[in-house]
Amino acid sequence: MSDKLVVTGASGQLGKLVLHHLLDSLKVPAGRIIATTRTPDALAEFAARGIEVRAADFDDPASLDAAFAGVSRVLLISTASFSDRSVQHKTAIAAAQKAGATHVIYTSLPEPVDPSLAIVRDHAATEKALAESDLPGWTVLRNNWYFENLLWTVPDIAKSGKWFTATGDGATAYISRDDLARAAATVLASDSTGRTTLTLGGSKAYTTAELAELIGKAIGREIAVVQVSADDLAKGAEAHGVPAHLAGIIASGDVNVAAGRHAAITGDYKALTGLEPRPFEDWLAANKAALAG
Repeated sequence: MSDKLVVTGASGQLGKLVLHHLLDSLKVPAGRIIATTRTPDALAEFAARGIEVRAADFDDPASLDAAFAGVSRVLLISTASFSDRSVQHKTAIAAAQKAGATHVIYTSLPEPVDPSLAIVRDHAATEKALAESDLPGWTVLRNNWYFENLLWTVPDIAKSGKWFTATGDGATAYISRDDLARAAATVLASDSTGRTTLTLGGSKAYTTAELAELIGKAIGREIAVVQVSADDLAKGAEAHGVPAHLAGIIASGDVNVAAGRHAAITGDYKALTGLEPRPFEDWLAANKAALAG
């Protein structure tokens, strides 16, 4: 039986970190690893280390047949397409099954229980597709928000002094992208079987007000939290140049947080990796200059 491991979307930020953890943290032989991407040249660094790089496009099933040939375990990193990612994900699941893969690992989000929300819809559909597949085994990694997501928005918030949000009193157990990459690599390189769902987050959940206070102190600026409706949040994002569909996704993410679906402290990360997730305060201290803008 093949022992080949596949990382899809390997040229993305999460994918590259997974490759580093496979090679450097877990000491997986490079010859066991296949990295797939639409842009193979972007993975020259890993090809030079002995990883096999294969071209793959989730919109081209034939490319996935070739990319997944002879594989055992597949890490399916959710794609960056927000039109209907679930179609791409279902194509990849079908290709993995056709290739004879024994296990698929998928990066989802916490509690995808409300498919009326744009941020949830594709993940819920993909989890359903896995559950209904004939794959021998799968693991769903319900990844909480990255610390790094704050780098997209907080610099502008810091400049204005106002944080517009629809999260209400909802809290988020943020976790670093690197920790989530380590977790994904750990499952991929393991011999786990069966069908498992893990919720991966930090060891503490923070409301937006708590984040604003911590970040404000770190960068030496006061940040006022302004609670608004999800509709008004989306309209405000559009007014600042965010495309309508993406503004809707951002607002729906806040709704999911407000509903309490990102606050769970599960311990799944430590149980999987044997390590504590990086504390937010540690990450904040290392990134306060970038957050200040």
